[in-house]
Amino acid sequence: MFSIKPSEVSTGKLHGYLLGAVAPRPIAFASTIDENGNPNLSPFSFFNVFGSNPPIMIFSPARRVRDNTTKHTLQNAETVKEVVINVVNYDIVQQMSLSSTEYPEGVNEFVKAGFTMLPSDEVKPFRVAESPVQFECKVKDIIYTGEEGGAGNLIVCEVVKIHIQEEVLDEHGQIDQYKIDLVARAGGSYYSRAREGFFEIPKPISTLGIGVDQIPNQIRNSTILTGNNLGMLGNVESLPSEKDVDNFAKDHPQFVGLEVLKKHTFAQQYLDKNDVESAWKVLLVK
Repeated sequence: MFSIKPSEVSTGKLHGYLLGAVAPRPIAFASTIDENGNPNLSPFSFFNVFGSNPPIMIFSPARRVRDNTTKHTLQNAETVKEVVINVVNYDIVQQMSLSSTEYPEGVNEFVKAGFTMLPSDEVKPFRVAESPVQFECKVKDIIYTGEEGGAGNLIVCEVVKIHIQEEVLDEHGQIDQYKIDLVARAGGSYYSRAREGFFEIPKPISTLGIGVDQIPNQIRNSTILTGNNLGMLGNVESLPSEKDVDNFAKDHPQFVGLEVLKKHTFAQQYLDKNDVESAWKVLLVK
């Protein structure tokens, strides 16, 4: 395995490794204003939500690696202490990218990128009207992690009002992950369209899985089944009963007396379809 000590590589190269490995990352499309009321708009992928009571978001306009300068967003957050965090979906991703251009101070990125400036209710910075969700925020704190190029500046924001386009809500009034069509940032020039990669995993918090350690050794040490396969098998609360396995065998006689590796292969096919119960029955048929 290739191993790195951060102190032994350039900041630029380390930056690339970090962003390539910690991905995809949500995007904070941050709208701020300076002390004279001039708007600024810029995207940041050092971003996430960190609490709901109070609702806290943190993003980091890091110091530029190439010349150790700071961004207008940071300067505005320091002076005005307000920001609107707009989420980015596939419909506006190209315009968002354009807005990240290093325009000189005073240039309005809303205008350059073709976005509509929407007045906020609780804070001074404008919202991006085209964004499906907009968070009006007060800056609670700024944590400076260093003074050299690449150092982060964690802007801790408390959400004071949320605006959601009704088009992205489901019948229960919750955000529909397919309708909102979010995008995320990866390494280099790569982005990810979230809804094209969705898959579901039952949350263990709602069940008490038996655990991989309780899976019989012959199955646990399989050369066919992967770690993900074992994780799915270990997330059941109990194994199928002997009666259920016998009934399954009657309906699927092709699995009776099958050699172990073939059983594992068929079980894996069921797991690929998220049919964990049938996978277990295949594995337990004698």
